[in-house]
Parts: sequence; structure tokens; C-alpha cells
Amino acid sequence: MKQPIFPPNAAKPIAPYTPAITAGGFVFLSGQIALDEAGALHMGDIATETRQVMENIGTLLQATNLGYEHLVKVTILLSDMSLYAAVNEVYGSYFAEVPPAREAYAVKGLPRGVNVEISGIAVMPA
Repeated sequence: MKQPIFPPNAAKPIAPYTPAITAGGFVFLSGQIALDEAGALHMGDIATETRQVMENIGTLLQATNLGYEHLVKVTILLSDMSLYAAVNEVYGSYFAEVPPAREAYAVKGLPRGVNVEISGIAVMPA
């Protein structure tokens, strides 16, 4: 059985999707962009944008009593691979120990003209 997660302090979906769903001991996080809970984009620079995305992921994880350490798989979408190093610098700061498995690649376009979108899968403790 799947359970939708709609934290009241999370960025609101901009299309017909659920921000996160728990199912089978996992939490599946929809792609997050630098949209805050008030609907404003945080795109001053790629570091600011990535931080907001990671904070959005943290909000979804907290709603299921999890943290970044529970992420097991992440996908990073970039508007351009030239942003890869800067995104990695911010992204890496959220993991004290073993970061999740992941891939990162550039795509032709992202919602709202953002430069980074990150989705993930977290595992719930047994």
C-alpha cells in the first residue's frame, strides 16, 4: 500500500504529482527544484539553487522521520554539465558519511527554467 506525503511546510507541487510516497519500506521523492513553500524560486546562483533543492528534500524526509542518511538512490538533472562541480560541492555537504548511489546528467530543459532538479529514494529503518 502506498501512502502520499504532503508536508504543510513543503514546496507545493507545480503539476499533478505527489511530493513523496511511502511504499514497501521506501520513500520515493519526486524531483525537487528550488521552489520554496511560498512558491518563490531561489535561483541567485547554482549554490543557492542547489541548497534550496536539498532543503526541500530534507523537508520531505523529515515528514517521514528520516534524514539524508536514509537516502539510498538519487538522480540529479542539470541544465548544463558545466554546473556539475558546483552542484557536487553543495550536495556533498549534506552527507556526513556514505552518500547515496546516484547519477547526474544534463537534460534539454527543466521546469520553470531551473538549473537543477533532484529526486531520490530513501529506505525506512526496519
